[in-house]
Amino acid sequence: MEETRVTTDTKFKDIRRDVGARMGRLSEEQPDLMKAFRDLHHAAAKAGALDVKTKELIALGIAVGARCDDCIAFHTHDAMKAGATRAEILETLGVAILMGGGPSMMYATHVLEAMSQFGGE
Repeated sequence: MEETRVTTDTKFKDIRRDVGARMGRLSEEQPDLMKAFRDLHHAAAKAGALDVKTKELIALGIAVGARCDDCIAFHTHDAMKAGATRAEILETLGVAILMGGGPSMMYATHVLEAMSQFGGE
């Protein structure tokens, strides 16, 4: 599998848009599967004992550990939308790096770029 090289030219807004379009196509091909995934996402992401912001930060840490730029684009955006501060995101990245080592550190830098593109400090 070829890794994506992220640079300041990488457009995380475009990644979000493109993934949305691809997921739409997958929904046409696999409607039952995608409905089940949407239902799972809704159930897991809604506020409960953990608020939405905390859940998005957890998802972002997992996205970094999984080395998933598409996931980083979505969860950076959604964590910021849920009110996550730069400091909270940076602490999340610290935990992701602790658990994932050097490769997670590399993908943590992608979050920094995504934050700047989504209007973060």
